[in-house]
Amino acid sequence: MMKHYFRALLMSLLFAASTAQADMTIEVVGVGSQQYPIAIIPFQNENIDNQPVTPVIGSDLNTSGVFKVIPITDRSLHAYTPANLNLAALQASGAQYAVLGQIFSEGGQAVVKFWLIDVATKQELIAYEKRGNPAQLRRMSHQIADMIYEKITGKSGAFASRIAYILKTGKAYELQVADADGYGAQTVLKSRMPIMSPRWSPDGGKLAYVSFELEKPVVYVHELATGKRWQAANFKGSNSSPAWSPNGRQLAVVLSKDGGSQIYIVNVDGSNPRRISQGGEINTEPSFTGDGQSIIFTSDRGGSPQIYRASINGGNAERMTFSGGYNASAKIAPDGKSMTYITRDNGYRVAVMDLATRRSTTLTSTNMDDSPSFAPNSSMILYETDVGRRGTLAIVSSDGKVKQRLKSQNGEVRQPAWGPMLR
Repeated sequence: MMKHYFRALLMSLLFAASTAQADMTIEVVGVGSQQYPIAIIPFQNENIDNQPVTPVIGSDLNTSGVFKVIPITDRSLHAYTPANLNLAALQASGAQYAVLGQIFSEGGQAVVKFWLIDVATKQELIAYEKRGNPAQLRRMSHQIADMIYEKITGKSGAFASRIAYILKTGKAYELQVADADGYGAQTVLKSRMPIMSPRWSPDGGKLAYVSFELEKPVVYVHELATGKRWQAANFKGSNSSPAWSPNGRQLAVVLSKDGGSQIYIVNVDGSNPRRISQGGEINTEPSFTGDGQSIIFTSDRGGSPQIYRASINGGNAERMTFSGGYNASAKIAPDGKSMTYITRDNGYRVAVMDLATRRSTTLTSTNMDDSPSFAPNSSMILYETDVGRRGTLAIVSSDGKVKQRLKSQNGEVRQPAWGPMLR
C-alpha cells in the first residue's frame, strides 16, 4: 500500500546533471469546451534581432487550448495599424479577434506596439506599447499573450512564468529552469548524485531543492541570478521536501533527526528549526497555505497516506482527504480556492479539491502521475507522468478539459515546479 508513497524517493535514489540543453515542445492533447478564434497578423519588422514575436504569442494562445489561432497566409490581410485592417476578410476567415502591431528600436530599447481588435464590432480592446531590452523580446511576447488571454477570457494568463524540473540522462542529473512553454532551458546544477524536489521562492529569484552530493539528502537554497547557494537543512539523518513560506523567509522541511519523518520550519539560512508535526511515523511533503499560518502535508498516521492540515503554531492536525486509500503530494492553489494532489484512482492520478465544498475531482487518466504544481494563475496544473515508461511533464487545466504534454528531446523529466510570474 505504501509502495507508490515512496516512489519519488526510491526513484531519486536510483535517479544527479548532464549537459543536455534541448528545449521541450508542447503537444496539445485536449482543448477547452469553448475556443476563441483569433488571427495573429505578423508584426511590422517582425524579425528584429532574430526574435520573432507573433509566433511566440500564437504558440502561447494555441497551446492553452482556449484559443484557435487562424492561419494568416493571404498577404492582403497583413496590416500594421487598425486603420489598414481588412475586417471583412478577417471575419470571412472565421476570426473573432485580431492581433496586429509594429516593432522598432528607440534609444537602445525594443518597442512593441500592438492592438487587439474585436473583428465584428471593430472595437479596440487593447492598444498598448511595451518597451524593453531587445534580448527580452521573447519574455515581452509572453507578457503580451498574457494580456490578450486576460482581456478575452477574464482570467489571468501564466505564459510569462517559468518552470523548474529535474532532467535525468543516463546516470546524470540536471536541475533546469525554462520558460513556461519549455523554451530556453538553462541548467542550474549538475551532479552525478540525485537532485530532487525543486521549489520556487515567492519572488522567483531562488530555488530550494534536495541534493545527494554529500551522499545523504541535504536541502539547499540557490540564488539564480548569482549562482550563490547554501545549506538550509543539513541535520543528522535525512533532510528533504522543502517548501517556501509565503513571505520567503522560512522553509518547511522534513527531517529525521529525531526519528521517523517529521515536519519542521527553519529560517532560510537553516537556523531555528521548530517541529510542527506530532504523531505518525511518516509526515512529509509539506506546503504552506497562502496566509502562511498553516501547512498541509502527507501523513500515515491514519494507517494510509492521507493529507492533513496543521497550524504552524502546533496543535492537532485536521484530516483533509477521506476518499480512497492513497492521497498525497498536496499543493494549495495561489488563489486559495482549491488544492491539487495525487490520488489512487485506477492508477495514481492528479486530482483537485474545491476547498469550500471539499468536493474532489480526478483530472487525469494516466496511471503514474506525481508532483502536481499549480500555475501562478491557479487555472493549470503541471505534473510528471510516465509515457512509454519514460518520465515526462504534462499540464492539465483545473477543470480537466485542457491537456498538454511537454516533450523533452532527450532524457527523463520529473518533479516539476511552476514558478511565479516574471514582472
